[in-house]
Amino acid sequence: MSYHDPVLLSECLDGLHIDPNGIYVDATFGGGGHSKALLDRLDKGTLYAFDQDPDAEGNLPEHPNLVFVAANFKHIKSYLRLHGVRQVDGILADLGVSSHQFDEGTRGFSLRSDGPLDMRMNPRTGITAAEVLATYEEQALYDLFRKHTDLKGLRRLVQALLLRQSTAPLSTTFELRDLCEELAPRGQWHKYLAQVFQGLRMEVNQELSALEGLLEGAIEVLKPGGRLVVMSYHSLEDRMVKNFMREGRATGTTETNAFGHKLVPLKAITRKPIVASEEENEENPRARSAKLRIAERTTAAWEK
Repeated sequence: MSYHDPVLLSECLDGLHIDPNGIYVDATFGGGGHSKALLDRLDKGTLYAFDQDPDAEGNLPEHPNLVFVAANFKHIKSYLRLHGVRQVDGILADLGVSSHQFDEGTRGFSLRSDGPLDMRMNPRTGITAAEVLATYEEQALYDLFRKHTDLKGLRRLVQALLLRQSTAPLSTTFELRDLCEELAPRGQWHKYLAQVFQGLRMEVNQELSALEGLLEGAIEVLKPGGRLVVMSYHSLEDRMVKNFMREGRATGTTETNAFGHKLVPLKAITRKPIVASEEENEENPRARSAKLRIAERTTAAWEK
């Protein structure tokens, strides 16, 4: 199995409207599928590829137009400045967890393989999912699942987690899976478990705040006419991306000037998200939940 099969590859590249001599960012390098295809379209241009997961570095191709940045994409502006880059022609972000991270049981993301409750996309920093469960009090646990999932009956889940932690703290993915099996509604075990894992993973990696940082950073580094191409895999991220592309803020609250005019720095190229074809869904099941949105930088007025 490959490290990660790129989803909606041609649609992502077409959305970037690539200039062979331009400067581009792949904010989520991962297995390098999107990056390698983008590099094939460059002549004298440069691609800056971000990834905080050290495993991704093993997929780097030897290419004179590629610069790898081992960092979280929320720091996009700062790291581009370190490389002397103030404006770019396009930014691509394929959000979520890579196939490799899901399949590697030792990372703690997998529902199918037992491993430590880690879930850190960058295992060199931050706290693990096991540490979240061991240190968060009742309200904090309730808030994290309410923020990151659509689960019902959260109090029951939180009470079960706290009770288990008081007797035999959870330390592996299968231990968490077994506990959730007793809580899941009939016939919805897999969906329920996936939501529990999603909530913990997003909390561990602070994924929504990182995405907001990426989107805000993109506004500051995209040149007028530059493209922002973002692919998400669940409604929380897609809602943030949609709001940002339409309103200029992840909250959906648009800033206005003294005359009441909206200050919207992006123009949505896609009114509705692009989704994968049935053929791609058959070949790559991960594509089924993908939603691709594209926007274009409209003005330099918001640049700092």
